[in-house]
Amino acid sequence: MNKFKTTTPDIEAEKNPPKDTPKVVSVLSSIFSGSFLRNDNVLQNIPFLLFLTLLGILYIANGFYAEKTVRGLYKTASELKELRSEYITIKSELNYKSKQSQVAFATQNYGIKESVVPPSKIVVTKEEAKKIIKLQQVEK
Repeated sequence: MNKFKTTTPDIEAEKNPPKDTPKVVSVLSSIFSGSFLRNDNVLQNIPFLLFLTLLGILYIANGFYAEKTVRGLYKTASELKELRSEYITIKSELNYKSKQSQVAFATQNYGIKESVVPPSKIVVTKEEAKKIIKLQQVEK
């Protein structure tokens, strides 16, 4: 028979050794028991682990700060909408109340009537202006 074919399964068995499940179990038991923290490698990396912990805390704090800021923006936007609608309402009421007909109606109770005579221009000559200025200076 062919010797090559008979030796191949042996070579394949050497290349793919069976997995050691006790290694996995020992690693997990060292993690759960805390014995892995006694290794020198872990003790040397404690500053790095503390740095990573600090980064994690800062990341969480940044997320909370961002959510707080977004809530503030939504609140400000809703207040702005409310104030804008209030402004428009008050502005329209003012425009309505400042119409000539509404002013005349509101002042009617006080005995003030709308003038039917158009206004006239008052003309002051230079001589009259000088006399007025002199009278004001004498009064002081």
